Amino acid sequence: MSTPNPKPTDGTRASTPASAPVPASAPVPASVPAPVSAVAADTLLSVRSIDLLKSKDGQNRREHHTDGFFSDKLIIRRGQTFQMWIELSRPFNPKSDRLQLQLKLDYIFTSIRGIRITVPLVDELQDGSWEMKIVEQKDTKIRLSVNTLPTAPIGRYTVSVGTYSLKHGMSLPYAANDDFYMLFNPWCEDDSVYMDNEAERREYVLNNMGRIYYGTEQQIGTRTWNFAQFEENILEACLFLLERGRVAVTAWRDPVNVTRVISALVNSNDDRGVLQGNWSDSYEGGTSPTAWSGSGDILRQYFKSSGTPVKFAQCWVYAGVTNSVLRCLGIPTRCVTNFNSAHDTDLSLTTDIYIDQNLELIKELTNDSVWNFHVWNESWMSRPDLPAGNGGWQVVDATPQEPSQGSYRCGPSSVTAVRNGQVNLKYDTPFVFAEVNSDKIYWQRKADGSFTQVKVEKNSIGQRISTKAVGSDQRIEITHLYKYPEGSEEERMAVETASHYGSKPTVYPSPTANDVTIEIIMEGAGPLIGGDAKLSIILRNKSSVQRTATLLSEVAVMYYTGVLNATVKKEQSPVVLKPQEVKTIPWTLHYRDYMDQLVDQGALMLTVTGRVNQTRQILATQFNFRLRTPDLTLTSLGDAVVGKELTVKITFQNPLPQVLKNVLFRIEGLGMQSVRKIVYGDVEKLATVTLMEKFVPTFPGIQKLLASMDCRQLTQVHGVTDIVVKPK
Repeated sequence: MSTPNPKPTDGTRASTPASAPVPASAPVPASVPAPVSAVAADTLLSVRSIDLLKSKDGQNRREHHTDGFFSDKLIIRRGQTFQMWIELSRPFNPKSDRLQLQLKLDYIFTSIRGIRITVPLVDELQDGSWEMKIVEQKDTKIRLSVNTLPTAPIGRYTVSVGTYSLKHGMSLPYAANDDFYMLFNPWCEDDSVYMDNEAERREYVLNNMGRIYYGTEQQIGTRTWNFAQFEENILEACLFLLERGRVAVTAWRDPVNVTRVISALVNSNDDRGVLQGNWSDSYEGGTSPTAWSGSGDILRQYFKSSGTPVKFAQCWVYAGVTNSVLRCLGIPTRCVTNFNSAHDTDLSLTTDIYIDQNLELIKELTNDSVWNFHVWNESWMSRPDLPAGNGGWQVVDATPQEPSQGSYRCGPSSVTAVRNGQVNLKYDTPFVFAEVNSDKIYWQRKADGSFTQVKVEKNSIGQRISTKAVGSDQRIEITHLYKYPEGSEEERMAVETASHYGSKPTVYPSPTANDVTIEIIMEGAGPLIGGDAKLSIILRNKSSVQRTATLLSEVAVMYYTGVLNATVKKEQSPVVLKPQEVKTIPWTLHYRDYMDQLVDQGALMLTVTGRVNQTRQILATQFNFRLRTPDLTLTSLGDAVVGKELTVKITFQNPLPQVLKNVLFRIEGLGMQSVRKIVYGDVEKLATVTLMEKFVPTFPGIQKLLASMDCRQLTQVHGVTDIVVKPK
């Protein structure tokens, strides 16, 4: 995929008032299909009707790749021609008649005035201009081909047509009874969101289903998300949201501006945006973030409530909704998950962990955190505001973490700039760099109160950065787009380049000894919720003499953001290592120890520290893991045919030896325009639930059916199946 390099164009042309006459020198077509009688040409020319040819299966919508939208409006993409019919009071005479199209782009939901555009009639259309040409004439009807600017602002345009004849002068402009929506156009080479691969355009703009990844780097979970960008009221909701940004409509021509506005408005922290975040353990008055399985209900609820924030969200919900909005507006966008994602709170570009003389974590000083995973978005666009080579994928993050220019938003930040450590390039590149490539530094407090570095981990942050593959449901890793191979000369140079812009210098002291290593490993896919968690601590003595140490292990329940909740188990153990010995120490966390402590995501962090007695070398490592939850199993019973009832069996087994209270199931997809909610009630311990649900498919082809379970005691339970729907 090449970085887009659109041709520079100016903006919309200077507007002409709708009531102004068309000048006599306006261009006329070189030829007209039918002659006009002298009698007909002697009467006033006026417009009787305008047909925008908005049919979903018509030429306009098909050629502009907008036939998937539920809306009955004409929806077009900029930089591309569209066609319309005009019925006049008499046949058009090119020798004496003039015609012009007048467009208005205003705010829809508020009274803020926008721009006016005059589209002249020409003999031949040229790229990069607002122009129109007569391509067919049938008596009093003419069909126009209208060319739009590839840099035009997106939004809703109203249409009127003005006529003028040499003998009778101007008639009042005729306003169409309908309007049209204009979107970004990744199929147009001159659009700044142009993408040159058709499979990628279909994935990142037209695909209404996607995958979002969560968990830990060793236990990657997957959930399917319904972006719903083409469903009823979603386009209107997206434009409503864009208007909430209160920027001039001329700013809507630039995807850099649009993505930055959307990243601020998908969260509600300072502007009553779409989603209210909640990282607590209580979701009363709203929906648990793990219960959402799509964006449609969220955006419709926000739109229909005139802008009341929807409760509640965490990072993957913010990313899912952002993905929906930007794909709906025509910007190629994908969801990306970063595992071991750092949250740098002081712009040091390092992740700092503070411990005391007893190797205990100093919580009041350790403000930086490492999230098990964090989900953001990437949007594809050129970046003419940055040095050449920084176009392509840009990080856009709507999760409210740190303010940017006075508002909770992040990006767009060039992925290429992040990879090269060019954190001086806008927007918010230092924060993104720290998320994926900061060094994790352990600081120990000395007797005089000062701190010294005791360990630097250069390759623990930013692991297995993942997104959905093009054209399939497979996960692909894109870590290489964000940083060079860990430890390579290029990667270290990027870190050093970035550190020059940090709030404090980065120092890498040589350890006093480096002959004992420590790591934590996990076998297979990891523990299941409801069972015991078993890990192994591996110690390696690389020296030719004996080493002894005392290990302190502490496991805490943790939110996926890296915020610790409660310590579950803590113990000390002496260790003796023979020369060159590799020792494996089994570690077990019993279900009874964590059963009443878990929070959302079932995540835990094991921290192991120690000191080698002979060398005073500090040993320190952390390991994040989650307790895997069961899937919902969806099975289609019989053939799926458009218009015929289909039964789908949904099964679930409670893995816990306790009753699940107030269980709610949500089902969406398969062409449904809303989410189906099933209030089930309680599920007995270790019991199996079977639901038989009936659907009537409305579209042929491969359709996805999604299901998720909303339950306070057990989160992240969901399932998906592909159903092949046959035509009638």
